[in-house]
Amino acid sequence: MESSASEAVRDTVDVNFSLACGPVTLRASLQVPTGETNVTQLLPILQKLTNTVVAATVEQVQAGGAQISCHAGCGACCRQLVPLSVFEAEALAQWIRSLPAEQQDDLQHRFHTTLLTLRDSGVLARLKPELWQEGSLESREVVIEYLAAKAPCPFLKDESCGIYPIRPLICREYLVTTPPEYCEGPRLQEVEGVRMPLKLSKALNKLGSKAEGAGAGWIPLVFLFHWMRSGAEPGKAMAGAGPQVLYDVIAELES
Repeated sequence: MESSASEAVRDTVDVNFSLACGPVTLRASLQVPTGETNVTQLLPILQKLTNTVVAATVEQVQAGGAQISCHAGCGACCRQLVPLSVFEAEALAQWIRSLPAEQQDDLQHRFHTTLLTLRDSGVLARLKPELWQEGSLESREVVIEYLAAKAPCPFLKDESCGIYPIRPLICREYLVTTPPEYCEGPRLQEVEGVRMPLKLSKALNKLGSKAEGAGAGWIPLVFLFHWMRSGAEPGKAMAGAGPQVLYDVIAELES
C-alpha cells in the first residue's frame, strides 16, 4: 500500500494498493484522511471500495455468460437476516439522530413492527449473535426461519432500499443470477448467489469483535434502535491515522 500527498486536499492522502479479486488484480486508489480517524468515519471510503469490488466481480460474472437478476424495485432479498457490523450500526445511529423527530418516530415504528412480526413467528428469540456460528446447522435454520417470517427490512420502501446510498456493505455484496422469486422463499439452496472474492463486510465484523472485546462484532439490523440506546461508540476503539486504519481493514480482508 503506497501513499502520496494530495495537492487538491491538504488533509487527505491518496492511498494506492492492489488486491487479488478472483482471477484479476484490482488496483484501487482511495483518498483517506491523514489525521486521526476511525473505522466508522472511514465507512464512506469502504463503501466506495466495496462498490469497486462488486463492479469488478459483476464484470467477471457477465463475461462468463451469466446475468445479475437484481434490479431497482426488487426487494425480494430485503426480508433476510442482515448482520450489521457495529461500525455501520454506529454510523446509521448517527444518521437517524440527524433526522427530524417525525422521521425518527416513523423509522422506530417500522422497526417495532418488524420485531413484532419476528416475535410472532418465533424467530426473535433465536436472534442471539453470541450463539451464532457461521455455517452451523443452527445458523442455517435461523436464516431460513427469518426468511419464512417475511419480515421486511424497516428501511424498505415500495420494494426499494430507503437508505441505498448508505446501505450496509453486506447488502452491496449480495447479488444473485437466479430469478428474483427464488429469493422470496425459504428454499435458499435454489438461489445462485454471486461469490464475492473479497468481502469487506466480514472484515468489519472481525474488527468489530476486536473493538467489543467479546461478541460477534455485529448485530441483527432489526436490533438497531435497541442497540442505539446503549450509546456504544465502537469506532473509537479502532482509531488512528487514516491510512493506518484503512490498512487495518485491508489486513482483515486478506487474513
